[in-house]
Amino acid sequence: MKALFRNPTFSKLFFATFASQLGTVVGNMAFAYYLVDRYSEKPSLATTAELMYSLPTLALFWMVGVIADRFDRKRIAAYSDWIRAGLTLLLLLFVHYDFLLPCFLVLFLRSSISKFFGPAEMGLLQGSIDQDQYIQASGLNQMITGVFMLFGMSLGAASYHFIGIEGAIVVDGLSFLLSGLLLSLGEFPEHARTPNGKNRIRELRFSVILKDFWHGLQYIAGNRLLLVLISGFLFFGIVNGVFAVLPIFAMKYKLSPDQYVVHSSLITVFLGIGFLVGTVLGPHLIRRFTRAPILVAGLFISSLLIGGLGWAERVEVYFVLVLVAGVAIAPINIALGSWMPELVPPQNMGRVNALIEPVMMLGHSLALGGIALAFPAWISVTWLHYILAICTVGVSFFYLTALPPLVRKNMARATDEPTTAKEEIF
Repeated sequence: MKALFRNPTFSKLFFATFASQLGTVVGNMAFAYYLVDRYSEKPSLATTAELMYSLPTLALFWMVGVIADRFDRKRIAAYSDWIRAGLTLLLLLFVHYDFLLPCFLVLFLRSSISKFFGPAEMGLLQGSIDQDQYIQASGLNQMITGVFMLFGMSLGAASYHFIGIEGAIVVDGLSFLLSGLLLSLGEFPEHARTPNGKNRIRELRFSVILKDFWHGLQYIAGNRLLLVLISGFLFFGIVNGVFAVLPIFAMKYKLSPDQYVVHSSLITVFLGIGFLVGTVLGPHLIRRFTRAPILVAGLFISSLLIGGLGWAERVEVYFVLVLVAGVAIAPINIALGSWMPELVPPQNMGRVNALIEPVMMLGHSLALGGIALAFPAWISVTWLHYILAICTVGVSFFYLTALPPLVRKNMARATDEPTTAKEEIF
């Protein structure tokens, strides 16, 4: 890990990503508290704000990866931050004058621009570090996720409470400016910035975007190991969708009806602590046992713990099981996050990475739709946990069956390629 931070390019990219996520988390959470506080008689406004964050994923996923693969990734990531900073200034103006409809429009635009950051950042990361550092880098990214999971809601609440919505929006904008500045100062290799060569914006046509997007789909379909791994993200979207409401439902309708607000927020804290612990352990476990066994074992252990959450009759037991579940889930994410850069060549990284979020969003939407239809008429809180546990163990056995032969085939192909290359030389 020390070797990573001795790399000034990685350090700037890491802190730029942290600052960008900080701005997003503080601003979004503070705005949610603002809506609930100022428009308490209209709870639908908070839901509308959430839609402004999620809808751009479905609207833009087909083009953000193409843009990241065709143009300078450093500029894409930096301009993503700077444009969001400018939009944040508009948001500050509209909040000050209480223009709510333009606020939602700005939130939609900010979220849309943010979708270009992830694929570009992943491509820059892939080209700026050695292959044997992917696991450590993925672990550090998971640590950021754990920190914001642990403190994100608290940061938003504290910002809104102490400096108000306008102060929180200012912090939001400054974070984006800092992230963009760090990216602009980073000396990224040319092959990381423009792996497909330099292109001009005027050369980009709708037909070209569709062709590149289709090429990305064909690449994924032609790589069985990559296809199996990405199909798992549909399940992770389902897990995220269920867990978006499950802690509140478990406390409200089963374990703590009178104090469900406090206890449901504490679940996030315990899950975040588990994520941080799992993030520290994950790289060591992956180096010792390799990725496929960690994925299978982590999913199987998680299924047992999720089933245990449904069985729990005390709040304290639920907290402990959530913490241990966080420890088990973090290495899964690290294994997946570090595997992608090894399987995908730099020239296709943007398109492949851009397809992961819509797959997860599909699972997220299916889960929330199913819960909305079935709970509580046909499914109880306990059975929500049990069904999720059954799905998790199902994916564990799917990976157990599919991954080992694909991994062996992939390793054999990697071994044969250098041999073939040498034969061609001689």
